[in-house]
Amino acid sequence: MSTTNTTPGGRLQDKVAIVIGAGCVGPGWGNGRAIAVLFAQAGARIFAVDKDLGAMDETLRRIEEAGGDVTPHACDVTDSAAVARMVEQCRQTYGRVDILVNNVGGSSPGGPVALDEDKWDTQIAINLKSVYLTCKHVLPLMEAQGGGAIVNTASTSGIRWTGSAQVAYAASKAGVIQLSRVVAVEYASRGIRVNTVVPGQLHTPMVEARLAGQRVGGDVNKLLDSRLARIPLGFMGDGRDTANAALFLASDEAQFITGTEIIVDGGMTARCD
Repeated sequence: MSTTNTTPGGRLQDKVAIVIGAGCVGPGWGNGRAIAVLFAQAGARIFAVDKDLGAMDETLRRIEEAGGDVTPHACDVTDSAAVARMVEQCRQTYGRVDILVNNVGGSSPGGPVALDEDKWDTQIAINLKSVYLTCKHVLPLMEAQGGGAIVNTASTSGIRWTGSAQVAYAASKAGVIQLSRVVAVEYASRGIRVNTVVPGQLHTPMVEARLAGQRVGGDVNKLLDSRLARIPLGFMGDGRDTANAALFLASDEAQFITGTEIIVDGGMTARCD
């Protein structure tokens, strides 16, 4: 079964959205690319951020083809000074920040014994510190404006064992979920909502580009079969499924929703085996 899109309409009309990780490792629908494009189709002005500007070529093309407004920006979101400059550049470009989407991340295989310490530090920085830093620099601006919405991307690895030992990835994504809950409660009275999308084992370009090499010696079909076997719905979604959940949480339709998660996994984490 293929993934389908709903028509986003003007659900984010004239909102300004910073999308962190708007690029992708290859052609197709990664989470960040899908979020940036869908938000633009919904009327948002997109400040598209990635460490590698070239990774956003397809993202920018798709937004421009849809008649959207997008500004690309290169930023290492593990660097506080760089994040501060990025947020200020968005403010100078569009005047405000209504939505922040955090969607950078990556995994390294191994438990505490097998995983090198430097890879642990890198995973924590990319997956968790980046969320802390973007929130740190965006929240004061949102508070001064009188509100905003933050959507963070975690992973089912942050709540369950999902098939392989990847302790740093799992720990950092669990941290994203709890960071979101804490910030949501702290800032609720200031009109700022914070929620998390928790994707499961989607078929994104990352599968072919990196995961197959890490886990099954490059056999993509073997990896896809093993992932599919865990999904009760019987098919794998892609980045557009993550984007649809993020769009809802960022929109005014979710005005009474904060400090919680939407799991996008085809029922995988509901299984007991």
